[in-house]
Amino acid sequence: MPAPPRLHPGGRQTVKDEGGASPTRKSGRSVQLLPGSHSPGRQRQPRNSSRNQHAEASHRATAMTPTAPRPPVPLGEATVCAETERCLLPGQGEENLVEPEGDSFPLMEIGHCETEASEQWDYVLVADLRTQKDPQQMQQQWQFLEELRRKGFHTKMIKDQKQVFFGIRADNSIFDLYRTLLPEPEGLARRAQQASSVPVTTGIRIVNFVVQKNKTSAGKTFENLVKDGVFETSFPLHKEEQQLKTWAQWRGMFRKQPVNEIRDYFGEKVALYFAWLGWYTYMLVPAALMGLVIFLSGFSLFEASQISKEICEADNILMCPLGDHSRRYQRLSETCTFAKLTHLFDNDGTVVFAIFMALWATVFLEIWKRQRASVVLLWHLYGWDEDQEEMALELINCPSYELRLHEHSYLRSTVILVLTLLMIFLMIGMAHVLVVYRVLASALFSSSALPFLEEQVTTAVVVTGALVHYVTIVIMTKVNKLVALKLCDFEKPRTFSERESKFTIRFFTLQFFAHFSSLIYIAFILGRINGHPGKSTRLAGLWKLEECHASGCMMDLFVQMAIIMGLKQTLSNCVEYLGPWLAHKWRSKQASAPARDPELRDWQRNYLLNPVNTFSLFDEFMEMMIQYGFTTIFVAAFPLAPLLALLSNLVEIRLDAIKMVRLQRRLVPRKAKDIGTWLQVLETIGVLAVIANGMVIAFTSEFIPRVVYKYRYSPCLKEANSTVDCLTGYVNHSLSVFYTKDFQKPDGIEGSENVTHCRYRDYRHPHHYTLTKKFWFLLAIRLAFVILFEHVALCIKLIAAWFVPDVPQSVKNSILEKKYEKMKERQPPTPTHPTSASIFSARSTDV
Repeated sequence: MPAPPRLHPGGRQTVKDEGGASPTRKSGRSVQLLPGSHSPGRQRQPRNSSRNQHAEASHRATAMTPTAPRPPVPLGEATVCAETERCLLPGQGEENLVEPEGDSFPLMEIGHCETEASEQWDYVLVADLRTQKDPQQMQQQWQFLEELRRKGFHTKMIKDQKQVFFGIRADNSIFDLYRTLLPEPEGLARRAQQASSVPVTTGIRIVNFVVQKNKTSAGKTFENLVKDGVFETSFPLHKEEQQLKTWAQWRGMFRKQPVNEIRDYFGEKVALYFAWLGWYTYMLVPAALMGLVIFLSGFSLFEASQISKEICEADNILMCPLGDHSRRYQRLSETCTFAKLTHLFDNDGTVVFAIFMALWATVFLEIWKRQRASVVLLWHLYGWDEDQEEMALELINCPSYELRLHEHSYLRSTVILVLTLLMIFLMIGMAHVLVVYRVLASALFSSSALPFLEEQVTTAVVVTGALVHYVTIVIMTKVNKLVALKLCDFEKPRTFSERESKFTIRFFTLQFFAHFSSLIYIAFILGRINGHPGKSTRLAGLWKLEECHASGCMMDLFVQMAIIMGLKQTLSNCVEYLGPWLAHKWRSKQASAPARDPELRDWQRNYLLNPVNTFSLFDEFMEMMIQYGFTTIFVAAFPLAPLLALLSNLVEIRLDAIKMVRLQRRLVPRKAKDIGTWLQVLETIGVLAVIANGMVIAFTSEFIPRVVYKYRYSPCLKEANSTVDCLTGYVNHSLSVFYTKDFQKPDGIEGSENVTHCRYRDYRHPHHYTLTKKFWFLLAIRLAFVILFEHVALCIKLIAAWFVPDVPQSVKNSILEKKYEKMKERQPPTPTHPTSASIFSARSTDV
């Protein structure tokens, strides 16, 4: 009879049936221990075992190999207990005895192996119950679990009516080996020695890493087995944490976040996410108040603005038709309402607010760096290194692991650069698709039977264009994620953290162009390449390109920003909450009746929660980065962006908490001492915000033309003590004249027989329609303003970054003191030098 494989002394497997009862005993025999002996399975090893014991346990975990292959045992019928290394296989009339290695307890008789009374299972594998009827799939399951047991992991199997659950738990020797390979920082080491067990997050992280890296004899990983249907999923188990349950409630929206408790349960990476999100939300308060003040200050100009008065009283000024959809002359006074609304966000305070937001972004990041430094010191993570962590986990999984060095291929980098540029051009092409849509929509709405659409064609085109842009963003997000993953796989990063960093950069780059390409078009291209009345630029020679709104391009940009941010904050949050909630309700209804066994019932409850993946936390970060971009990059055109972001984040924090604690399976805890590549993303957005806001003020708003008119052409220059408003006559100055006889088809325009000329927004000669000197002078001033604004804003950012140190002095002093204490401990004792008195005394006693 072939002998069963010799397993690691710590590995074991126990089995329960569908009801959760203990396995049936064979021959009525049981384990008996001699007096004074104990089972290592019943009592955990102390956490302060010696280094030699660690190495010996590790050697036994890797050196022992099966003496002979054993056929797969039906997992529902057998109990394999590796602590005793003595089990009774089903269908056999005698015991199979395997002598334990090393110091072990003596055995008298053996049959059934009892389960420890205080088992704590933190990780579960799940398979479909039908796999138990397929010998090949059972063989693969057995091989996978056998390999885990050989590495020193305990396993346990429970079945219900539909699934098979395999509990996984690391032996104490695994944690001892982890500490041997990766000593904890001094402060954490002292705390760990005082504690009776290792942190749960560390155990889950180790188990998850080994499970994902584990391979069967055929070389199949857990991911391969999931694809083959051998296993269904794996996840760590949720535990009852009352404080987190209280935190994950809507009524706790304004309650302080328990960051330390989040760290103890979900790991440092999730805790840093919530700490950053909380600080970001807190810092949005002054930005939202400032934006609201700037917006409301526009109401003071709602009736008092000289420009609005002139527009509302301009009954005798006829504007040229904006496009093919509008074949009639429009009185300038008809845009009175939109002109007043435009001054709510396009006023002199816009420049002040843009500079304020540049300073705000810098202060926000600098103070966050200080808070992160304090938190990392509190968590004893200053000496922690991510590369060492991954190498330690690799050695725990495979002692023969060989270090993979950094590599760089110029060929791969070139291919990735070319493919990334192609995707960026595709994103820009999607913006052109939106341009085509707006042109075609203008023609469609102008011929609509609805009177409202005929009168408000431009407004309808802007609103529907923003909706189309939002749908495009949703679709391209999925495409961009797939492309970014393929590019990362092609580059072959060395570690998971390196892969995550490269994926972050590529995915954000693609997402940035997907979200902001349309806004860039509206802010800097719309209405500027259209030509002039009588000689318009046409798409494919048929459709005239879309013009800006009659009140200016700033209104188009404001509406686009408002709709996209509004949809992203409302619809996205609704989908983000209702999707997991409905999915959880549906899975719960489809599930079988809860088991009577409390342990199986707990595993079933965790299984019915929504699955998570490596992108779960990544998606939350990406959502916040895009929102941060909307809040800062085009904030000059939409001062209410920080207010919308603030209201959204108050919901987002609680929404993420509810999802992670109540609706989703437990995230695998990950160690981290900062938010990683996202910090560089935030700094990049801050620089882009300075450039974009400077260009919006210079080229999109009417700020520069108003200032130039006020100090170069206004009536105030003629009379020093004049009571006339300095912007009197600005509207007439900013409109060019076009003679209707120069239209190619003047008869097709309604009322053309009584009109000799019309006006349009530009600076052109009234006869040959070439650009005037005013246009070139104004362009020079715009460019000079952009350069000046960017330099001033960037200087303010640099001064703020210098003024606010990244790391508090208290943190620096604490680290310095710890280094000094360590050095003092290593310092050899100072030799004592004899004094002259002692020498004289010694000589005087000589005989």
